[in-house]
Amino acid sequence: RVYFRAFLVSLPVFFSSLCCQCGVPIPPNPANTCVDCLRAQVDITEGIPKQGTVYFCKQCGRYLQPPSTWIQCTLESRELLALCLKKIKASLSKVRLIDAGFIWTEPHAKRLKLKLTVQKEVINGTVLQQVFVVEYIVQSQMCDDCHRIEAKDFWKAVVQVRQKTLHKKTFFYLEQLILKHRLHHNTLRIKEIHDGLDFYYPSKQHAQKMVDFLQCTVPSRSKSSQRLMSHDIHSNVYNYKSTFSVEIVPICKDNVVCLSPKLAQSLGNMSQICVCIRVTSTIRLIDPSTLQIAELDGNTYWRHPFNSLFHPKQLEEFIIIDINRVQEKKKVAGAGARSNKHTLAEAWVQKTSELDTDHQYFCSTHLGHILNPGDLVLGFDLANCNLNDEFVNKMNPHHIPDVVLIKKNYDRTKRQRRRNWKLKELERDREGTDTDDERQYQDFLEDLEEDEALRKNINIYRNADVPVESDTDDDGAPRISLAEMLEDLHISEDATGGEGASMMT
Repeated sequence: RVYFRAFLVSLPVFFSSLCCQCGVPIPPNPANTCVDCLRAQVDITEGIPKQGTVYFCKQCGRYLQPPSTWIQCTLESRELLALCLKKIKASLSKVRLIDAGFIWTEPHAKRLKLKLTVQKEVINGTVLQQVFVVEYIVQSQMCDDCHRIEAKDFWKAVVQVRQKTLHKKTFFYLEQLILKHRLHHNTLRIKEIHDGLDFYYPSKQHAQKMVDFLQCTVPSRSKSSQRLMSHDIHSNVYNYKSTFSVEIVPICKDNVVCLSPKLAQSLGNMSQICVCIRVTSTIRLIDPSTLQIAELDGNTYWRHPFNSLFHPKQLEEFIIIDINRVQEKKKVAGAGARSNKHTLAEAWVQKTSELDTDHQYFCSTHLGHILNPGDLVLGFDLANCNLNDEFVNKMNPHHIPDVVLIKKNYDRTKRQRRRNWKLKELERDREGTDTDDERQYQDFLEDLEEDEALRKNINIYRNADVPVESDTDDDGAPRISLAEMLEDLHISEDATGGEGASMMT
């Protein structure tokens, strides 16, 4: 037993060899050298820089990716690790990178430390693995975009969106589309003026993308121009500032319009007096006397332009005295499609300001599905107004209706109090707030409640500050269901600046 135990103790000696440098018993390897002596002779990290520099812009929080690209990275993120490794990529080509990661440093230390593990085949096919640290110094450097902002010459292209109308319903709708599709992220500045908005961009490509988006979402036309700012004759480089002018059709929802005879005939022999019920990528019109509908795109409108006969401040309040639904009405020759969401009705109405008189008006309306005797409705009085329109002046007076009803009138104060949803707004420079703008914005919110097709293209958020009321005090006003609302999620940015901090907004 003693001899057997001595044999087991001396067994590793038979399967080991001595290091040719220090004589220590080691497992056999092709170099016949221990790890310590091998590292003393060969340094596989030779030629790999142990220090470097990365450039960081304080204004926008981006890092420079040579030669001229600035990227957004958070501390200890994959993007920042890839940026640091690219700086020593050429030196790492002679070794095999096994692992790479950050060593924690104080966020304000202006230092980034990388722990790298590499392998390399050395003497006689022996593979040596080594761990080392590369330290980067973070230096501040202002990027080109921030330079232009500080020099007050920060924009390269501007998109001027204009609509020559008194109501801003189309702009409110367009604002929600821009927010939904995140078209405002590349803007340097958004300025609000009287007739529209100005979008400033750092490049012409971003501005052209915005123009293409506008032409696909609202009926409009555009034109562009550019101005030469500077010219380098040695490198043949030109510096231009581009301007894109986008004009939206001057027609909004609930406008009463008068079509030209040629256009009305091409739309299926419609009546020239129509009501605009929706403006999205097209203008949707309805004939209140026949329920015939038609859609016009921007190109058709600019070939046959027409204007609104009234502005929203001319709306008058009427009360329904009597109303009769029209079941069927014979179509004229060549008539187009009719609306299935509206009901044709004939009504006797009276102005609420003339209740002490016996003066009543007879009219046809497309709101027969929501109106009942005693309801209040908003409309335009064509019988007692002075219309200055070239197409109306040429019409037969017997074909012009006395009253055109637009929409049912509800208690606005009650609707605002129980409105448990909200919309987001663009951050822009305003010239000044106006009470009329607030009234127009409330009109737009009411249109969203009344038109389900319109709000399908808009992100509506739940307002947790407004409690959900019961339906006991419901006056029949349309409301948006909770199923159509999104939760407004707000997550504050990580104070430590950890991985993914800038994405948690």
